[in-house]
Amino acid sequence: MDTAAAHELLLRLAGRLPDDVSWRLRDWLAAGAAGPVGSLLPRALLRNRIGVTDHERELLAATSLSRLVDAVLPGVEPPAPSFAAGPEIPDLAVLTAMAVVAGRAEELRDARRGTQRVLVVTGADRAWELTGTLQRLLRVHGDRTPCVEVLPTDLEPPAYHQAAIVGSRPVWTAPARSGVPVPTN
Repeated sequence: MDTAAAHELLLRLAGRLPDDVSWRLRDWLAAGAAGPVGSLLPRALLRNRIGVTDHERELLAATSLSRLVDAVLPGVEPPAPSFAAGPEIPDLAVLTAMAVVAGRAEELRDARRGTQRVLVVTGADRAWELTGTLQRLLRVHGDRTPCVEVLPTDLEPPAYHQAAIVGSRPVWTAPARSGVPVPTN
């Protein structure tokens, strides 16, 4: 199973897969369980009647050995939801996320999709591992279904993530040179 392809597919399905399914699959992927993710993802898509684009189908085929891949509905990328910026003063969960992201990514942003917090991290290596770490951190701070979008350095953000970036508040940006993390507030 291709872990990077599975992570990219889960990113592209953000906002379409139910949050409780999405965070669980991402958590398993971060724990090294790409096989179970590949087995369960086609079932989740079928159960929730979620169609996939041609590119998403290619990623699904690289992620899953299931015969159900061909049964997944064709679809188009839906329009992105609207996002609002997170609070001006970060809470303890976001402050802790800043400490985790420092040295591992380029930027941390805080957004809200309705009442749901969405953390967006850009420019990360091994994005699936950072996703799992940040999701577990948010669960410790009370988020039942944490939404963490960690974009790898080489991925052009899908429409969902572009909208999240535009609608979010930057919380932390990597300094131009090595040094202490600099909050953006």
